[in-house]
Amino acid sequence: MNIQLIRNATLIVNYAGVRFLIDPFLAEKGSYPPFANSLRQDQNNPLVDLPVAVEQLAQVDAVIVTHLHLDHYDARAAEVLPLDIPMFVQNEADADKVRQDGFRQVTVLEEDSSFQGISLSKTAGEHGRGEVLQRLGHVCGVVFRHADEQTLYVAGDTVWYEGVQQALDTYQPQVIVVNGGDNQFLQGGSLVMGKEDIYEVFQAAPEATIICVHMEAVNHWTLSRDELRSYVEEKGMQGHVLVPEDGESYAL
Repeated sequence: MNIQLIRNATLIVNYAGVRFLIDPFLAEKGSYPPFANSLRQDQNNPLVDLPVAVEQLAQVDAVIVTHLHLDHYDARAAEVLPLDIPMFVQNEADADKVRQDGFRQVTVLEEDSSFQGISLSKTAGEHGRGEVLQRLGHVCGVVFRHADEQTLYVAGDTVWYEGVQQALDTYQPQVIVVNGGDNQFLQGGSLVMGKEDIYEVFQAAPEATIICVHMEAVNHWTLSRDELRSYVEEKGMQGHVLVPEDGESYAL
């Protein structure tokens, strides 16, 4: 497989000969206001440019949208993606919205979904802890499996909790993508994984390759790449935990 971080949680995943676009957040730098009640209120989102031409990102076989928050699926994505492209979403509510945007091949992910011979299994996620979790709504991850590839688990916008442990126990992925910017509002704590969450993933799957994305691209991030890389060294996770720059890719 080949995994390329585009920006934030947007990925291009080439898996068993199929090219997937995950969580398309495709607007130009500065197109949207900052997320409220959080850091960097003087900076519009996205904070950074796309590292590749947006037209390249539309040249895929299928799209997976883990949830409909702006930084995972935006109006620009609805404009540039072909309306007949296969789209996978987490539930019927998200499917209705994507269909309203004109997409004609929308499928709700299940634990036993598939596409072109690749098994796609929806996993659970929790987009924060405590009260903030109730405000942010449902999210999901997805596990990719094929006889010719290592098992890949894209965890989505989740903190570490028993549902992530369960996915690791059930699927035993060799490659894991986590959203690790420790994004937060001014109150309520982590919305996605922070460095301690990532360490929990490492301890639960010490032989896996863990790729940390969703970093430094929207205004409410609190964990920088440099801080995470230092923590990786401190905890002895070198070689297992990767922190890519936008546009960087890995052949696995």
